[in-house]
Amino acid sequence: MKHCFVGIDVGLTAAKAAAFDETGRELRTYSAPNPRIAVAADRQEVDMNALWETVSTVLTRLTTWLESEGWVPRAVGATGHGNGLYLVDEALQPVRRAIASNDSRAEGIVAGIAPADRESMQVVTGSVPWAGQPGVLLRWIQDHEPESLNQTRWVLSCKDWLATQLTGAPSADFSDASACGLVSLADRDYEPRVFDMLGLPRARMSLLPPLAASDSVVGEITGVAAAQTGLPVGIPVVAGCMDCVASPLGAGSVNETDVTIIVGTWAINSVVVPAGSPPPNVTLNALLPDKAVMLAQEVAPTSAASIEWFSSLMSTLSVDAITPRHLLDAAADVPAGADGLLFLPFIHGAPEHLGASGSLLGAKGSHGYREIARAVAEGITQYHRVQLQKLCSSGAVVSDEPWTLAGGGAKNPLWAQMFADIIGHPVRRQLGTELGARGVASLAAAGVGANLGDWRTDPDPKLVVHPGVDRQPYREQAARFDAVLAAMGPVWTRVQA
Repeated sequence: MKHCFVGIDVGLTAAKAAAFDETGRELRTYSAPNPRIAVAADRQEVDMNALWETVSTVLTRLTTWLESEGWVPRAVGATGHGNGLYLVDEALQPVRRAIASNDSRAEGIVAGIAPADRESMQVVTGSVPWAGQPGVLLRWIQDHEPESLNQTRWVLSCKDWLATQLTGAPSADFSDASACGLVSLADRDYEPRVFDMLGLPRARMSLLPPLAASDSVVGEITGVAAAQTGLPVGIPVVAGCMDCVASPLGAGSVNETDVTIIVGTWAINSVVVPAGSPPPNVTLNALLPDKAVMLAQEVAPTSAASIEWFSSLMSTLSVDAITPRHLLDAAADVPAGADGLLFLPFIHGAPEHLGASGSLLGAKGSHGYREIARAVAEGITQYHRVQLQKLCSSGAVVSDEPWTLAGGGAKNPLWAQMFADIIGHPVRRQLGTELGARGVASLAAAGVGANLGDWRTDPDPKLVVHPGVDRQPYREQAARFDAVLAAMGPVWTRVQA
């Protein structure tokens, strides 16, 4: 009998179900778009039942293929976008549509937090308060939808909602809860002072599910879930982790100083640091299954989301659909620097910049979509640089070896070169596998005692990209980008007010 492990990866753009054999080799992946809804300019929501239907559909396609090829799932885990808010009642049914992590409706609540409280909570939890956090959004619900809060029995994350559907029981893990700013890193437990800071009664902490290690078994596939997905009844389900953690795990970046750059809907920039010491001063710190280390991360919804936004915008003006690949191909014809165009990739805001919005500066009548496409890709990459520089100056020690580059930036050779040139450090392209699904599938394997020795892979030196001839013009662009970013801060604050 051939056994495999199933990983479910639900980001803000797509839902994926993948299977891996006992050596970590990817067998098959199926995906489908997520039912995310732009309710308003600052509001991004998810129909929770529609999301589960999407996930169960891709799981059914996967399990049908596995059965036809003689593979039997042994365990399953789910990862999903971190932060945001998924509320369910006593019967584990949605109370309202989920709020996605790139929602910015609660920026006013964050702006009202005293600076001393912000600094105190960053030291305790390793995370700075920002609009997409579940605690901040729970305060928004308390203020604007008290009836929804009164119906709520459990506050879940995206992957917790999926685990609940698979097992029929609520659960949570340390990675999601810590990266959401809800946990004391020292105590490894929910932190009551977070609720005090946000003006939430401590009694509301009873809405948070019990915490488990990411690779701990929290339940089994129920008969209902088996009928919906094709997964075998009774196989173990692990707690799982947030996607910001699953992807570095899938890439094998688990040793101290390892750096991972993920170009997804969100920009995810991570370095593995020792646990048990004061956390680096970054946007968030996430606990890992290995208690000796954690991930220090700079994250924001500022990465491939901007490429997707621009391709969608251009598609409305064209008979044929314009894909992100088309735009990157078009950008190849434009020299580094995009002829002076500068793009600030904040179409969904950013934790560190209240009120920030996508901005294009330097536009001239001679510029067309090729120059704009180049500027969008460069702007995304420049903000990755800003985040990586903050990681490097936060007290975290980073590796001198090539940094792992995953997601859209790795798959496109032009963009990968752009990353090496702009950040000024060699990068190793991670190709050929679904990292988030692989990472959480490895947790499922660990949860049932499988040997993970064969899951570790040796990096391919042929995939390393070094800074090239465009390094100098990108240095000059970086100085302009940083100056504009600093100047726009007061403008965004005034507009937000």
